[in-house]
Amino acid sequence: MAKVWQERLDTLREVILADIARGDYYGLVLTVGRGGEKLFEEALGAQDAAGERPLRLDNVFSIFSTTKAFTNILILKAIEEGRFALTTKVRDVLPEFTGKPREEATFYHLLTHTAGMPGVWTPKPGMYLDRLSDLYEATIEAVHGVVEPGSRCDYSPLVNHVLMGMALVRTDPRGRDYQTLLYEDLFAPLKMDSTSMGLRADLKDRHVRPDLRGTVPIKHLSRNIEGDHALFEDPATEAPHVGCASTSGDLYRFAEMLRRDGELDGVRILSPRIIKVARQVHTGAMPNELYKAAHLRAGWPVAPAYMGLGFNVRGTAIVNHQLGTLTSPETYGNYGAGSTLFWVDPELDVSFAATSAGVMTQTANIERFQKLSDLVVSAMV
Repeated sequence: MAKVWQERLDTLREVILADIARGDYYGLVLTVGRGGEKLFEEALGAQDAAGERPLRLDNVFSIFSTTKAFTNILILKAIEEGRFALTTKVRDVLPEFTGKPREEATFYHLLTHTAGMPGVWTPKPGMYLDRLSDLYEATIEAVHGVVEPGSRCDYSPLVNHVLMGMALVRTDPRGRDYQTLLYEDLFAPLKMDSTSMGLRADLKDRHVRPDLRGTVPIKHLSRNIEGDHALFEDPATEAPHVGCASTSGDLYRFAEMLRRDGELDGVRILSPRIIKVARQVHTGAMPNELYKAAHLRAGWPVAPAYMGLGFNVRGTAIVNHQLGTLTSPETYGNYGAGSTLFWVDPELDVSFAATSAGVMTQTANIERFQKLSDLVVSAMV
């Protein structure tokens, strides 16, 4: 049985409830386990600002950039299958990707957010963001390299994962579309039954409609449904950077697969070796340019980017970090704008998966999850 300090987990619950009462966010569903045993699984607070719809464990959330984690895993899987390599230039798979300096970028550069392109939220102002083919064509046309690949870490909100999504479709031996790839190669094998690319029709009644509260600088338009952020309501969405919906429980299963070195319930997704390589820091002391600006605005010291192969890594410095300050240096995971986070601490054998309602600003979200992550690991005895 996993050893836990129950009093500290009680404090974790109290802190979350206090955050909600203060209006920091509306509610949170959190699942924490150690060594495969769930230690904390609770839905606290509400789906809405008025507090009229209590959250449930089975609520489905738009997970924003946590979607990138699924794209990353399929890229690592493709590398293991020999479809391309970390060192393969993107243009060798996607020949439209030309023009200096971006054409020198490799899949390694895409995964580590060092491809040399600016961190844009949309390739073209006002365009629909719900279809991979449109996103890809606009990226090829409008997003060009600004520095040599490998020289700077610019977190890519969209472009890198659009390129990787298209590379997966182009090299898939069965010719599947991106929605089908995700379902058949990841969600179905891992029994992530409440996870989908696009809001699957049977998940709609459990969906927590995201309240972005002015925290995201663009609209997420869909050609099928009206609304500023209708992409998150559209079952046909195919956006490898931001289009998935999931639950805390399903994200926990995904984290458990990673904690178990690529296998869960007898199904192997990746090898232990590639996960070991992926959770190392690959960006040295380079800052993350997106977070550099946020840290400076908050008056915080600028932190290293600490990017692995698609993962955010805790690293060694004591800095403001969503993955905490007490977690182990190789703790790794992914997040979605102001709302969603999962991580795995391989040293402490802990998995963490949180989904929340009431999207927070960038720095407030860092402070929130740093606090909750530290509370979780402080309960491990």
